[in-house]
Amino acid sequence: MELFTFVRQDDPAAAVKQVSGDKGATFVAGGTTLLDLMKLYVETPSQLVDVNSLPLGKIEATASGVRIGAMVRNSDLAFHETIRTRYPVLSEALLSGATPQVRNMASVGGNLLQRTRCPYFRDTFWPCNKRQPGSGCAALEGYNRSHAVLGTSEKCIATHPSDMCVALAALDAVVHTQGPKGDRKIPIAEFHVAYGEAPARESVLEHGELITAVELPNTPFFRRSHYLKARDRASFEFALASAAVALEVRDGKITQARVALGGVATKPWRSLEAEKALVGAKPEKAAFVAAARAALKGAKPQKFNAFKIELARRVIVRALTIVGAMT
Repeated sequence: MELFTFVRQDDPAAAVKQVSGDKGATFVAGGTTLLDLMKLYVETPSQLVDVNSLPLGKIEATASGVRIGAMVRNSDLAFHETIRTRYPVLSEALLSGATPQVRNMASVGGNLLQRTRCPYFRDTFWPCNKRQPGSGCAALEGYNRSHAVLGTSEKCIATHPSDMCVALAALDAVVHTQGPKGDRKIPIAEFHVAYGEAPARESVLEHGELITAVELPNTPFFRRSHYLKARDRASFEFALASAAVALEVRDGKITQARVALGGVATKPWRSLEAEKALVGAKPEKAAFVAAARAALKGAKPQKFNAFKIELARRVIVRALTIVGAMT
């Protein structure tokens, strides 16, 4: 780990000023990702600005929705009664990730900025366009079983690791930020950046821009939602394929749907194609299979991860079947 200076701030504006004024500075909250990467010399900030004392730790439920402070811990959010009842898919996604100890430390803002678990990104011996632009992508010709099949490019095939973000993609979340240029509200669909030619950039945040909250709309059918995750082991493991789904069913037909995928894409993957296939159909297996096929239609497998396409389809069908049976 490289030497760095450590500063605490208890005011959002002061924290933003501190980081934006130093190109080598970054925010730190729970540190469950950042500190790992610093130990591996993947991240080498010259200054850490501790934001744990910022007044951003509340969950505020209103008639119009829920506002979740960026410093809310994952465990607190998962067990909050409003989240469990109005947005069960989010609670389930959070509880499927990491371990209780990590969830007790990890913050909502930090979870939004999780970096990939690609082993080539985390090992500085290997070339990686995400870590060092222009150096190449070792995963393309390497062991790529855990890598993405959606949203990839010739520059990068790293998978986005977050469970929480997949649920947020299905829930029409809006990310609130405060930065040197003022405040912003960013729809979750626009927050994460497709890799394309510049995989080192993962979100639309500017340097020094601080996540302050996440807002969820009060959409009634989000109560009818579920998160399903397939992984190699039952705990402390990232998804091989996951699905966050929600359905509104009226008079025996699906009138609204949300389908988002994890473990198979370079960002939390909202599938508008799957949702289109579901709306107007009966909540039965034939419709769910059609939606799953639509969701993976553009998938591009690598040498070792073609199995993810069929796995993701089955996860989607199973998740939709569970939600379709809800009353």
